[in-house]
Order: sequence, then C-alpha cells, then structure tokens
Amino acid sequence: MLGEAANRVSVPMREAQPRIPWAKIIGQRNVIAHGYAVIDHSRLYRTVTEDVPGLIAELEQIVKALETDPE
Repeated sequence: MLGEAANRVSVPMREAQPRIPWAKIIGQRNVIAHGYAVIDHSRLYRTVTEDVPGLIAELEQIVKALETDPE
C-alpha cells in the first residue's frame, strides 16, 4: 500500500522531497486502514485516477536521481 510505504520513508528524505504530499498520503492510508471515518469512494477514485499517476512520475524521477547521485 502506498501509504504504508510513505510512512516508512525517513523524515529527512520526506523533507528533501517537499513536492510529495507525504502527510496526505499517510493520512489517507490511516483513514482506510483504521476506518476513522466513512470512506468517500468518489474521492478515493479521483485520488487514484487523477493524483496517483502524477505521484508515480514524481517518485520515478526521485528514484532515478538517487540512483545517479545517492547523496
């Protein structure tokens, strides 16, 4: 799950990548996993179809940059 993976990213790495909405990703994971609120399925669908593709592109760029220059 994306939120679980985001939660495992170190704080320094999250701070170095401010374009990634880490808190929102982790927060949404918590709502889904723990049922804090009724899940808004239309919002979840929009997130998956509209936000996740751009997020994947951002993350791919970060990984590529880290592979090239790990510091």
